[in-house]
Amino acid sequence: MKAQPSKQGTKNTPAIPQGSRTQEQSSTSTAIPKKQRMFDDLHARITVRAYELYVERGRREGCAEQDWLDAEREILNHTFPV
Repeated sequence: MKAQPSKQGTKNTPAIPQGSRTQEQSSTSTAIPKKQRMFDDLHARITVRAYELYVERGRREGCAEQDWLDAEREILNHTFPV
């Protein structure tokens, strides 16, 4: 049985240097964690503020959603003023 020639040497297949592949992969992999860190930081700030509102309002039971929404509104308005 004859060995099949590889298609890598044909004119139709563009050759991409190995270094370019590594750079492409590393640039996309660093963008995702950065966005995740931003989300985590924002989420943490809202969580802390919601707890502060909960305490300030006398630890009302059943109002967690309102505390969260108020905290979210405060943080987002402070972070991104209109």
